[in-house]
Amino acid sequence: MARQPAKTLWYDRPRYVYLEFCVEDSKDVKVVIEDHRLVFSCKNADGVEFYNEINLYARVNSKDSREKRSDRSITCFMRKWKEKVAWPRVTKENIKPAWLSVDFDNWRDWEGDEEVERAMVEQYAEMLEKVTEKGPPPAMDDLDDD
Repeated sequence: MARQPAKTLWYDRPRYVYLEFCVEDSKDVKVVIEDHRLVFSCKNADGVEFYNEINLYARVNSKDSREKRSDRSITCFMRKWKEKVAWPRVTKENIKPAWLSVDFDNWRDWEGDEEVERAMVEQYAEMLEKVTEKGPPPAMDDLDDD
């Protein structure tokens, strides 16, 4: 039986790049994470063989990278060699294989997060200032004595 690539989702974070190989009920899972390459292979419950090989966009720390298997997929989290550097893609080549997609459910544009966070803190501080500003007490002469 011919092997085929597994559908793969990826997303980027400041310290790690995540790849999720979507294979349900996987067995014989093999993941090799090297500094510039990842090789994945497994079989599903029907005996279909999956194989993916990715030359990575940038270097990863292979010694501090792991994979985790669940019933639905195998997730690899690879520690970036240069942290806080965004990866515009996961592959070294500027091509997108049909089996590779961005995981938009987990994607966050984390670049510039510090600026957004600082702006939110400033906005919150301004709001607190307005709430705590004490003006003259309200006039109560329109209240009835009943």
